[in-house]
Amino acid sequence: MSGREPRPGAVDLSVRDTELQELMDDPACDPRALDRTFRRFAVVNALVSGWRAVWRTHVVPALPPSGRARVLDLGCGGGDLARSLVRWAGSDGFSIEVVGVDPDDRAITAATRTASRGVSFRRASSADLVAAGERFDVVVSNHVLHHLDDAARSSFLADSEQLATGRSLHSDIRRSRQAYRAYALASPLVSAGTFVRVDGLRSIRRSFTVPELQTVLPAGWRAERASPHRVLAVRDA
Repeated sequence: MSGREPRPGAVDLSVRDTELQELMDDPACDPRALDRTFRRFAVVNALVSGWRAVWRTHVVPALPPSGRARVLDLGCGGGDLARSLVRWAGSDGFSIEVVGVDPDDRAITAATRTASRGVSFRRASSADLVAAGERFDVVVSNHVLHHLDDAARSSFLADSEQLATGRSLHSDIRRSRQAYRAYALASPLVSAGTFVRVDGLRSIRRSFTVPELQTVLPAGWRAERASPHRVLAVRDA
């Protein structure tokens, strides 16, 4: 793979490094490596994203009393979170429909490779859905916030508010030396032939601490710490 990351001790993690570009964000990146990366995300996210706990603590309490809900996954990537949400809902006695959207054709191609009952995917942005008048009980995202500059993040969060009749919940990495070191040590086990290692380390360097995120969130939003090495942006309608 092209691109390298320095060893943990050589990285300044005291501030966000917003100038870094992740390899998979390059339109000209190796399509085979990108496809393998989307496939591997299902494994990586299961290990490090902490979404199973977030489902129980933040999504379930926001579901309508009927237990039936429509959930939106913004920036769905390869679709592993959307499929997991439907699976967990079924196990816990809920019936949800998850719509995953991503403006990147490559992500939607990867997401639609696997058909899952209760899940659908579309190439679209949050602004497209707002313009179409769409509404969802809960709006979520995973690993999106650190990709966005100030203007894009403001628009994304404003769109999320418009789209959610209940809770908006955006999860991302919490930047720390411990997170960087742990990922640097463990990621080679699952990253062969993919962008998983380099992009994961760059994501950590681009990500927020809890206080940093709170300072950039609009009124009505709150930043919360979650495990392992996670930060949540949460808003209730």
